[in-house]
Amino acid sequence: MSAPAATPTSDAVATNPRSRVIIASLIGTSIEFYDFYAYATAAVLVFPVLFFANPDPTVALLASFAVFGVAFIARPIGAFLFGHFGDRIGRKGTLVGSLLTMGIATIVIGLIPAATTPGWAIAAPAILVACRFAQGLGLGGEWSGAALLATENAPAGKRAIYGTFPQLGAPIGFIIANGVFLILNLSMSPEAFLAWGWRIPFLASTVLVIIGLYVRFKLVETPAFQRVVEKNEVVRVPLGRVFATSWKPLILGTFIMLATYTLFYLMTTFTLTYGTTPASVATAQAAAEAAGRPFNAATFVAGLGYSRNDFLLMLIFGVVFFGIFTLVAGPLAERFGRRKMLIAVTAGIFVFGLLFVPLFSAGFVGVLGLLVIGFTLMGLTFGPMGAVLPELFPANVRYTGSAVSYNVASILGAAVAPFIAVALWGAAGGSTFLVGLYLSSMALITLVALFLSKETKNVEY
Repeated sequence: MSAPAATPTSDAVATNPRSRVIIASLIGTSIEFYDFYAYATAAVLVFPVLFFANPDPTVALLASFAVFGVAFIARPIGAFLFGHFGDRIGRKGTLVGSLLTMGIATIVIGLIPAATTPGWAIAAPAILVACRFAQGLGLGGEWSGAALLATENAPAGKRAIYGTFPQLGAPIGFIIANGVFLILNLSMSPEAFLAWGWRIPFLASTVLVIIGLYVRFKLVETPAFQRVVEKNEVVRVPLGRVFATSWKPLILGTFIMLATYTLFYLMTTFTLTYGTTPASVATAQAAAEAAGRPFNAATFVAGLGYSRNDFLLMLIFGVVFFGIFTLVAGPLAERFGRRKMLIAVTAGIFVFGLLFVPLFSAGFVGVLGLLVIGFTLMGLTFGPMGAVLPELFPANVRYTGSAVSYNVASILGAAVAPFIAVALWGAAGGSTFLVGLYLSSMALITLVALFLSKETKNVEY
Protein backbone atom coordinates (compact mmCIF):
# COMPACT_ATOMS: atom_id res chain seq x y z
CA MET A 1 0.00 0.00 0.00
CA SER A 2 1.38 3.37 -0.96
CA ALA A 3 1.37 6.16 1.57
CA PRO A 4 2.61 9.73 1.71
CA ALA A 5 5.77 10.52 3.55
CA ALA A 6 5.40 11.91 7.05
CA THR A 7 7.55 13.64 9.55
CA PRO A 8 8.06 11.99 12.94
CA THR A 9 5.17 12.25 15.35
CA SER A 10 7.17 14.22 17.86
CA ASP A 11 7.92 16.86 15.24
CA ALA A 12 4.23 17.09 14.37
CA VAL A 13 3.32 17.71 18.00
CA ALA A 14 6.00 20.38 18.27
CA THR A 15 4.75 22.24 15.19
CA ASN A 16 1.05 21.89 16.03
CA PRO A 17 0.79 23.75 19.33
CA ARG A 18 -2.49 23.73 21.19
CA SER A 19 -3.41 27.30 20.21
CA ARG A 20 -2.98 26.53 16.51
CA VAL A 21 -5.02 23.33 16.76
CA ILE A 22 -7.87 25.12 18.53
CA ILE A 23 -7.89 28.09 16.15
CA ALA A 24 -7.61 25.99 12.99
CA SER A 25 -10.37 23.59 14.01
CA LEU A 26 -12.62 26.41 15.21
CA ILE A 27 -12.16 28.92 12.40
CA GLY A 28 -12.80 26.39 9.65
CA THR A 29 -16.10 25.16 11.03
CA SER A 30 -17.12 28.75 11.87
CA ILE A 31 -16.64 29.70 8.23
CA GLU A 32 -18.38 26.57 6.96
CA PHE A 33 -21.38 27.07 9.22
CA TYR A 34 -21.48 30.80 8.45
CA ASP A 35 -21.81 29.93 4.78
CA PHE A 36 -24.42 27.29 5.52
CA TYR A 37 -26.52 29.53 7.75
CA ALA A 38 -26.35 32.42 5.32
CA TYR A 39 -28.24 30.21 2.91
CA ALA A 40 -30.60 28.93 5.61
CA THR A 41 -31.59 32.48 6.55
CA ALA A 42 -31.95 33.55 2.93
CA ALA A 43 -34.08 30.44 2.29
CA VAL A 44 -36.68 31.91 4.63
CA LEU A 45 -36.30 35.63 3.98
CA VAL A 46 -35.20 36.05 0.35
CA PHE A 47 -35.22 33.03 -1.96
CA PRO A 48 -38.99 32.31 -1.88
CA VAL A 49 -39.47 35.77 -3.43
CA LEU A 50 -36.47 36.03 -5.80
CA PHE A 51 -35.99 32.46 -7.02
CA PHE A 52 -39.18 30.51 -6.30
CA ALA A 53 -41.99 33.05 -6.66
CA ASN A 54 -45.43 31.44 -6.53
CA PRO A 55 -48.96 32.74 -5.95
CA ASP A 56 -49.08 30.49 -2.90
CA PRO A 57 -46.41 31.64 -0.41
CA THR A 58 -46.39 28.23 1.30
CA VAL A 59 -45.48 26.55 -2.00
CA ALA A 60 -42.70 29.09 -2.55
CA LEU A 61 -41.36 28.45 0.96
CA LEU A 62 -41.48 24.67 0.50
CA ALA A 63 -39.61 25.00 -2.82
CA SER A 64 -36.93 27.07 -1.11
CA PHE A 65 -36.63 24.50 1.67
CA ALA A 66 -36.41 21.71 -0.90
CA VAL A 67 -33.30 23.36 -2.35
CA PHE A 68 -32.08 23.87 1.21
CA GLY A 69 -32.28 20.09 1.53
CA VAL A 70 -30.20 19.50 -1.61
CA ALA A 71 -27.05 20.23 0.39
CA PHE A 72 -27.90 17.45 2.81
CA ILE A 73 -28.16 14.99 -0.07
CA ALA A 74 -24.71 16.15 -1.18
CA ARG A 75 -23.16 15.86 2.26
CA PRO A 76 -22.79 12.05 2.29
CA ILE A 77 -21.19 12.32 -1.17
CA GLY A 78 -18.81 14.89 0.30
CA ALA A 79 -18.17 12.51 3.19
CA PHE A 80 -17.25 9.71 0.75
CA LEU A 81 -15.03 12.02 -1.33
CA PHE A 82 -13.21 13.95 1.37
CA GLY A 83 -13.22 10.97 3.74
CA HIS A 84 -11.34 8.97 1.11
CA PHE A 85 -8.62 11.58 0.76
CA GLY A 86 -8.58 12.35 4.50
CA ASP A 87 -7.74 8.71 5.23
CA ARG A 88 -5.46 8.34 2.20
CA ILE A 89 -3.36 11.52 2.04
CA GLY A 90 -4.06 13.15 5.39
CA ARG A 91 -6.26 15.59 7.25
CA LYS A 92 -4.53 18.87 6.33
CA GLY A 93 -4.89 18.87 2.53
CA THR A 94 -8.42 17.52 2.74
CA LEU A 95 -9.48 20.31 5.09
CA VAL A 96 -8.14 22.91 2.66
CA GLY A 97 -10.11 21.31 -0.18
CA SER A 98 -13.38 21.22 1.75
CA LEU A 99 -13.03 24.87 2.75
CA LEU A 100 -12.41 25.97 -0.84
CA THR A 101 -15.38 23.97 -2.14
CA MET A 102 -17.76 25.49 0.38
CA GLY A 103 -16.38 29.01 0.09
CA ILE A 104 -16.42 29.29 -3.70
CA ALA A 105 -20.00 27.98 -3.88
CA THR A 106 -21.14 30.55 -1.34
CA ILE A 107 -19.50 33.42 -3.19
CA VAL A 108 -21.16 32.37 -6.45
CA ILE A 109 -24.59 32.38 -4.75
CA GLY A 110 -24.02 36.06 -4.03
CA LEU A 111 -23.52 36.71 -7.75
CA ILE A 112 -26.53 34.86 -9.25
CA PRO A 113 -29.14 37.13 -10.89
CA ALA A 114 -32.66 36.74 -9.52
CA ALA A 115 -35.03 34.45 -11.39
CA THR A 116 -37.14 37.52 -12.14
CA THR A 117 -34.30 38.88 -14.31
CA PRO A 118 -35.16 38.46 -18.01
CA GLY A 119 -33.57 35.29 -19.37
CA TRP A 120 -32.75 33.85 -15.94
CA ALA A 121 -36.06 32.24 -14.98
CA ILE A 122 -34.63 28.73 -15.32
CA ALA A 123 -30.87 29.32 -15.12
CA ALA A 124 -30.91 31.21 -11.82
CA PRO A 125 -32.67 28.51 -9.75
CA ALA A 126 -30.55 25.84 -11.49
CA ILE A 127 -27.29 27.58 -10.57
CA LEU A 128 -28.57 28.07 -7.03
CA VAL A 129 -29.25 24.34 -6.77
CA ALA A 130 -25.75 23.55 -8.09
CA CYS A 131 -24.13 25.92 -5.57
CA ARG A 132 -26.21 24.48 -2.77
CA PHE A 133 -25.02 21.01 -3.79
CA ALA A 134 -21.40 22.22 -3.70
CA GLN A 135 -21.98 23.70 -0.24
CA GLY A 136 -23.13 20.29 0.90
CA LEU A 137 -20.05 18.61 -0.59
CA GLY A 138 -17.75 20.99 1.29
CA LEU A 139 -19.50 20.69 4.62
CA GLY A 140 -19.64 16.92 4.16
CA GLY A 141 -15.87 16.82 4.38
CA GLU A 142 -15.27 19.72 6.72
CA TRP A 143 -16.73 18.55 9.99
CA SER A 144 -14.89 15.25 10.33
CA GLY A 145 -11.56 16.78 9.36
CA ALA A 146 -11.93 19.56 11.92
CA ALA A 147 -13.03 17.10 14.62
CA LEU A 148 -10.05 14.85 13.89
CA LEU A 149 -7.68 17.79 13.83
CA ALA A 150 -8.81 18.66 17.35
CA THR A 151 -9.18 15.23 18.93
CA GLU A 152 -6.12 13.60 17.33
CA ASN A 153 -4.01 16.38 18.79
CA ALA A 154 -5.70 16.29 22.21
CA PRO A 155 -3.82 15.32 25.39
CA ALA A 156 -4.92 12.16 27.19
CA GLY A 157 -8.26 12.56 28.94
CA LYS A 158 -9.19 15.73 27.05
CA ARG A 159 -10.55 14.50 23.71
CA ALA A 160 -14.12 15.53 24.49
CA ILE A 161 -12.92 18.96 25.61
CA TYR A 162 -10.85 19.52 22.47
CA GLY A 163 -13.67 18.09 20.38
CA THR A 164 -15.97 20.92 21.44
CA PHE A 165 -13.87 23.54 19.64
CA PRO A 166 -14.89 22.60 16.08
CA GLN A 167 -18.46 22.23 17.42
CA LEU A 168 -18.32 25.80 18.66
CA GLY A 169 -18.08 26.87 15.02
CA ALA A 170 -21.80 26.15 14.62
CA PRO A 171 -23.11 28.81 17.05
CA ILE A 172 -20.38 31.26 16.04
CA GLY A 173 -21.22 30.85 12.35
CA PHE A 174 -24.92 31.23 13.11
CA ILE A 175 -24.45 34.41 15.12
CA ILE A 176 -22.19 36.02 12.50
CA ALA A 177 -24.42 35.09 9.54
CA ASN A 178 -27.66 36.17 11.18
CA GLY A 179 -26.02 39.20 12.73
CA VAL A 180 -24.99 40.36 9.27
CA PHE A 181 -28.52 39.81 7.96
CA LEU A 182 -29.93 41.71 10.94
CA ILE A 183 -27.61 44.69 10.42
CA LEU A 184 -28.56 44.79 6.76
CA ASN A 185 -32.27 44.67 7.60
CA LEU A 186 -31.86 47.57 10.01
CA SER A 187 -29.68 49.68 7.73
CA MET A 188 -31.60 49.51 4.43
CA SER A 189 -35.11 49.43 3.10
CA PRO A 190 -36.83 46.11 2.37
CA GLU A 191 -36.67 46.97 -1.33
CA ALA A 192 -32.90 47.55 -1.23
CA PHE A 193 -32.37 44.40 0.81
CA LEU A 194 -34.23 42.28 -1.75
CA ALA A 195 -32.56 44.05 -4.67
CA TRP A 196 -28.93 43.66 -3.58
CA GLY A 197 -28.41 43.75 0.19
CA TRP A 198 -28.98 40.01 0.67
CA ARG A 199 -25.89 39.33 -1.48
CA ILE A 200 -23.47 40.93 0.98
CA PRO A 201 -23.29 38.02 3.48
CA PHE A 202 -22.45 35.61 0.66
CA LEU A 203 -19.79 37.83 -0.93
CA ALA A 204 -18.29 38.61 2.48
CA SER A 205 -17.41 34.92 2.72
CA THR A 206 -14.38 35.71 0.53
CA VAL A 207 -12.56 37.34 3.44
CA LEU A 208 -13.41 34.52 5.83
CA VAL A 209 -12.19 31.84 3.40
CA ILE A 210 -8.84 33.61 2.94
CA ILE A 211 -8.35 33.74 6.71
CA GLY A 212 -9.28 30.08 7.09
CA LEU A 213 -6.90 28.98 4.35
CA TYR A 214 -4.03 30.94 5.88
CA VAL A 215 -4.46 29.21 9.24
CA ARG A 216 -4.84 25.73 7.78
CA PHE A 217 -1.81 25.96 5.49
CA LYS A 218 0.32 26.43 8.62
CA LEU A 219 -0.73 23.04 10.02
CA VAL A 220 1.03 19.70 9.76
CA GLU A 221 -0.53 16.27 9.93
CA THR A 222 -2.03 14.92 13.15
CA PRO A 223 0.02 12.44 15.24
CA ALA A 224 -2.64 9.74 14.78
CA PHE A 225 -2.49 9.89 10.99
CA GLN A 226 1.31 9.95 11.03
CA ARG A 227 1.29 6.76 13.07
CA VAL A 228 -0.97 5.18 10.47
CA VAL A 229 1.55 6.14 7.78
CA GLU A 230 4.56 4.94 9.79
CA LYS A 231 2.92 1.55 10.40
CA ASN A 232 1.99 1.25 6.71
CA GLU A 233 -1.70 0.96 7.63
CA VAL A 234 -3.09 3.43 5.10
CA VAL A 235 -6.14 1.81 3.47
CA ARG A 236 -6.45 1.87 -0.31
CA VAL A 237 -10.27 2.16 -0.28
CA PRO A 238 -11.33 3.54 3.13
CA LEU A 239 -15.04 3.50 2.26
CA GLY A 240 -14.99 -0.20 1.44
CA ARG A 241 -13.01 -1.00 4.58
CA VAL A 242 -15.29 0.96 6.89
CA PHE A 243 -18.42 -0.69 5.50
CA ALA A 244 -16.81 -4.13 5.75
CA THR A 245 -15.36 -3.83 9.26
CA SER A 246 -17.22 -1.00 11.00
CA TRP A 247 -20.80 -1.25 9.74
CA LYS A 248 -22.28 -1.38 13.23
CA PRO A 249 -20.57 1.85 14.42
CA LEU A 250 -21.70 3.47 11.15
CA ILE A 251 -25.33 2.67 11.91
CA LEU A 252 -25.16 3.55 15.58
CA GLY A 253 -23.25 6.77 14.91
CA THR A 254 -25.86 7.85 12.37
CA PHE A 255 -28.77 7.40 14.76
CA ILE A 256 -26.85 8.83 17.72
CA MET A 257 -26.73 12.09 15.71
CA LEU A 258 -30.38 11.93 14.61
CA ALA A 259 -32.00 13.89 17.47
CA THR A 260 -29.18 16.45 17.45
CA TYR A 261 -29.73 17.28 13.80
CA THR A 262 -33.51 17.38 14.04
CA LEU A 263 -33.37 19.71 17.03
CA PHE A 264 -30.75 21.88 15.35
CA TYR A 265 -32.71 22.68 12.23
CA LEU A 266 -36.08 22.95 13.93
CA MET A 267 -34.59 25.50 16.31
CA THR A 268 -32.97 27.56 13.56
CA THR A 269 -34.93 27.27 10.32
CA PHE A 270 -38.45 26.28 11.40
CA THR A 271 -38.67 28.64 14.35
CA LEU A 272 -37.65 31.56 12.12
CA THR A 273 -40.40 30.65 9.67
CA TYR A 274 -43.05 30.11 12.33
CA GLY A 275 -42.00 33.13 14.35
CA THR A 276 -42.11 35.61 11.46
CA THR A 277 -45.27 34.36 9.73
CA PRO A 278 -48.19 36.77 10.32
CA ALA A 279 -50.57 35.76 13.09
CA SER A 280 -53.76 36.45 11.12
CA VAL A 281 -55.11 36.32 7.57
CA ALA A 282 -55.75 40.06 7.57
CA THR A 283 -52.18 40.88 8.54
CA ALA A 284 -50.75 38.47 5.99
CA GLN A 285 -52.97 39.84 3.22
CA ALA A 286 -52.04 43.42 4.02
CA ALA A 287 -48.32 42.55 3.99
CA ALA A 288 -48.67 40.76 0.65
CA GLU A 289 -50.54 43.68 -0.90
CA ALA A 290 -47.94 46.14 0.38
CA ALA A 291 -45.17 44.06 -1.21
CA GLY A 292 -47.13 43.58 -4.43
CA ARG A 293 -47.31 39.80 -3.99
CA PRO A 294 -50.34 37.54 -4.58
CA PHE A 295 -52.04 36.08 -1.53
CA ASN A 296 -54.08 32.90 -1.12
CA ALA A 297 -56.12 32.99 2.08
CA ALA A 298 -57.26 29.39 1.65
CA THR A 299 -53.74 28.00 2.15
CA PHE A 300 -52.54 30.52 4.72
CA VAL A 301 -51.24 29.06 8.01
CA ALA A 302 -50.85 31.47 10.93
CA GLY A 303 -47.60 31.93 12.84
CA LEU A 304 -46.50 34.12 15.74
CA GLY A 305 -46.37 37.43 13.86
CA TYR A 306 -43.00 38.72 15.08
CA SER A 307 -41.06 41.08 12.87
CA ARG A 308 -38.05 39.62 11.09
CA ASN A 309 -35.58 41.73 13.07
CA ASP A 310 -37.17 41.00 16.44
CA PHE A 311 -37.15 37.26 15.92
CA LEU A 312 -33.57 37.24 14.59
CA LEU A 313 -32.53 39.00 17.80
CA MET A 314 -34.34 36.36 19.84
CA LEU A 315 -32.66 33.61 17.86
CA ILE A 316 -29.22 35.13 18.33
CA PHE A 317 -29.88 35.40 22.07
CA GLY A 318 -30.82 31.72 22.16
CA VAL A 319 -27.75 30.70 20.17
CA VAL A 320 -25.52 32.31 22.79
CA PHE A 321 -26.71 29.52 25.11
CA PHE A 322 -25.91 27.05 22.35
CA GLY A 323 -22.30 28.25 22.36
CA ILE A 324 -21.96 28.31 26.16
CA PHE A 325 -23.31 24.82 26.66
CA THR A 326 -21.30 23.42 23.76
CA LEU A 327 -18.21 24.28 25.81
CA VAL A 328 -19.81 23.01 29.03
CA ALA A 329 -20.54 19.68 27.34
CA GLY A 330 -16.86 18.75 26.92
CA PRO A 331 -15.91 18.61 30.62
CA LEU A 332 -19.22 16.88 31.43
CA ALA A 333 -18.55 14.20 28.81
CA GLU A 334 -15.07 13.64 30.26
CA ARG A 335 -16.38 13.36 33.82
CA PHE A 336 -19.50 11.24 33.30
CA GLY A 337 -18.70 9.54 30.01
CA ARG A 338 -20.11 10.28 26.58
CA ARG A 339 -22.87 7.67 26.59
CA LYS A 340 -24.33 8.42 30.02
CA MET A 341 -24.34 12.16 29.37
CA LEU A 342 -25.95 11.88 25.94
CA ILE A 343 -28.68 9.56 27.26
CA ALA A 344 -29.64 12.19 29.84
CA VAL A 345 -29.60 15.06 27.33
CA THR A 346 -31.55 13.10 24.70
CA ALA A 347 -34.21 12.30 27.29
CA GLY A 348 -34.40 16.06 27.85
CA ILE A 349 -34.92 16.60 24.11
CA PHE A 350 -37.77 14.06 24.17
CA VAL A 351 -39.53 16.01 26.93
CA PHE A 352 -38.77 19.33 25.25
CA GLY A 353 -40.63 18.26 22.11
CA LEU A 354 -43.78 17.75 24.17
CA LEU A 355 -43.53 21.32 25.47
CA PHE A 356 -43.69 23.07 22.08
CA VAL A 357 -47.35 24.06 22.29
CA PRO A 358 -47.39 25.44 25.86
CA LEU A 359 -44.14 27.36 25.35
CA PHE A 360 -45.05 28.79 21.95
CA SER A 361 -48.44 29.77 23.39
CA ALA A 362 -47.03 31.64 26.39
CA GLY A 363 -46.21 34.91 24.67
CA PHE A 364 -42.81 36.54 24.43
CA VAL A 365 -41.48 34.94 27.63
CA GLY A 366 -42.60 31.48 26.53
CA VAL A 367 -41.08 31.80 23.05
CA LEU A 368 -37.80 33.13 24.41
CA GLY A 369 -37.81 30.33 27.01
CA LEU A 370 -38.34 27.77 24.24
CA LEU A 371 -35.37 29.15 22.32
CA VAL A 372 -33.11 29.21 25.39
CA ILE A 373 -34.06 25.67 26.47
CA GLY A 374 -33.81 24.30 22.94
CA PHE A 375 -30.41 25.83 22.24
CA THR A 376 -29.11 24.79 25.67
CA LEU A 377 -30.04 21.19 24.87
CA MET A 378 -28.48 21.69 21.44
CA GLY A 379 -25.14 22.66 22.96
CA LEU A 380 -25.18 19.76 25.39
CA THR A 381 -25.91 17.19 22.68
CA PHE A 382 -23.79 18.70 19.90
CA GLY A 383 -20.68 19.40 21.98
CA PRO A 384 -19.64 15.76 22.68
CA MET A 385 -20.19 14.64 19.06
CA GLY A 386 -16.77 15.95 18.02
CA ALA A 387 -15.27 13.18 20.15
CA VAL A 388 -18.00 10.51 20.12
CA LEU A 389 -18.25 9.82 16.39
CA PRO A 390 -14.49 9.69 15.67
CA GLU A 391 -13.99 7.44 18.71
CA LEU A 392 -16.21 4.81 17.08
CA PHE A 393 -13.65 4.11 14.33
CA PRO A 394 -9.97 3.06 14.00
CA ALA A 395 -7.52 5.74 12.85
CA ASN A 396 -7.05 4.46 9.29
CA VAL A 397 -10.78 4.84 8.46
CA ARG A 398 -11.70 7.43 11.08
CA TYR A 399 -12.20 10.33 8.68
CA THR A 400 -14.47 8.29 6.40
CA GLY A 401 -16.40 6.55 9.17
CA SER A 402 -17.17 9.63 11.23
CA ALA A 403 -17.96 11.68 8.11
CA VAL A 404 -20.40 9.11 6.75
CA SER A 405 -22.25 8.74 10.07
CA TYR A 406 -22.40 12.47 10.61
CA ASN A 407 -23.64 13.27 7.13
CA VAL A 408 -26.10 10.42 6.63
CA ALA A 409 -27.64 11.63 9.88
CA SER A 410 -27.89 15.05 8.25
CA ILE A 411 -30.28 13.61 5.65
CA LEU A 412 -32.42 11.72 8.13
CA GLY A 413 -32.44 14.43 10.78
CA ALA A 414 -31.90 17.75 9.05
CA ALA A 415 -32.53 17.70 5.29
CA VAL A 416 -36.17 16.82 5.78
CA ALA A 417 -36.72 18.55 9.13
CA PRO A 418 -37.78 22.03 7.91
CA PHE A 419 -39.89 20.52 5.13
CA ILE A 420 -41.63 18.04 7.44
CA ALA A 421 -42.08 20.70 10.12
CA VAL A 422 -43.78 23.13 7.72
CA ALA A 423 -46.03 20.33 6.44
CA LEU A 424 -46.98 19.24 9.98
CA TRP A 425 -47.56 22.84 11.00
CA GLY A 426 -49.97 23.27 8.08
CA ALA A 427 -51.65 19.91 8.70
CA ALA A 428 -52.32 20.92 12.31
CA GLY A 429 -53.90 24.20 11.25
CA GLY A 430 -51.15 26.38 12.71
CA SER A 431 -50.47 24.34 15.85
CA THR A 432 -46.90 23.19 16.61
CA PHE A 433 -48.07 20.06 18.44
CA LEU A 434 -47.15 17.68 15.61
CA VAL A 435 -43.82 19.45 15.11
CA GLY A 436 -42.90 18.87 18.74
CA LEU A 437 -44.08 15.27 18.54
CA TYR A 438 -41.84 14.80 15.51
CA LEU A 439 -38.84 15.99 17.53
CA SER A 440 -39.72 13.68 20.43
CA SER A 441 -39.95 10.69 18.10
CA MET A 442 -36.47 11.42 16.70
CA ALA A 443 -35.14 11.66 20.27
CA LEU A 444 -36.65 8.26 21.04
CA ILE A 445 -34.79 6.69 18.10
CA THR A 446 -31.53 8.26 19.30
CA LEU A 447 -32.10 6.90 22.80
CA VAL A 448 -32.37 3.39 21.38
CA ALA A 449 -29.08 3.85 19.51
CA LEU A 450 -27.36 5.14 22.65
CA PHE A 451 -28.56 2.20 24.73
CA LEU A 452 -27.18 -0.18 22.07
CA SER A 453 -23.80 1.58 21.95
CA LYS A 454 -20.80 1.32 24.25
CA GLU A 455 -18.87 3.98 26.14
CA THR A 456 -15.99 5.32 24.02
CA LYS A 457 -14.24 7.54 26.57
CA ASN A 458 -11.30 5.18 27.11
CA VAL A 459 -10.91 3.68 23.63
CA GLU A 460 -7.42 3.60 22.14
CA TYR A 461 -6.99 6.59 19.83
